[in-house]
Amino acid sequence: MARFTRLEVYNTIIDAGLVPVFYHADIEVAKKVVDACRDGGATVVEFTNRGDFAPEVFKQLSQHLSQTAPEVILGVGSVIDEPTAALYIAYGANFVVGPLLNEAVAKLCNRRKVAYMPGCGSVSEISYAEELGVEIVKIFPGDSVGGPNFVKAVLGPCPWTRIMPTGGVDTTEESIKAWFGAGVACVGIGSKLIRKDLVAAGNWAEIAAKVRQVLDWIKKARQ
Repeated sequence: MARFTRLEVYNTIIDAGLVPVFYHADIEVAKKVVDACRDGGATVVEFTNRGDFAPEVFKQLSQHLSQTAPEVILGVGSVIDEPTAALYIAYGANFVVGPLLNEAVAKLCNRRKVAYMPGCGSVSEISYAEELGVEIVKIFPGDSVGGPNFVKAVLGPCPWTRIMPTGGVDTTEESIKAWFGAGVACVGIGSKLIRKDLVAAGNWAEIAAKVRQVLDWIKKARQ
């Protein structure tokens, strides 16, 4: 069961502007990654449903955070169907992210008051997601869909839309400035933020520093 309300999740994501995204099969490594993100100032983290037994790793991580870092909002990504979403919600997912829009998942999340951020690639998909109650729409992959120019184009006729690009957001000031200048509500960043080489080397301080730097760039871009 989610420990945070849907409103708390949305407000925290929008206030921070960043959702770090990662997956790792080793629970001990996963704990270290989340700790590094938290040390860098991020209190929202997305664990992707990618590998074998990923739900079991997520369950252990969720239990661990509830005891050691109760302020961290843990959610799940790469969810494409209702049964998977239900399983992760039972394991404590506070939000659900998907690469695509699934009406059944939207209804399930609404029923449980859990934030759902589906992937969309057109104005029609975005509009339909909003009809289903979605507050923050993920555009994926952000660079292939059209990048910051796509965001500007959508917000022209639909200024109420809140957009989170994932895929194509770089950990550079130029990239952050371009996306937030276009009007995104927040960004999701995976391997460019939580780099595999840094994870393999156990360089948690560098990951924390990168998270902190991106958050600083977001604050600057919003000014």
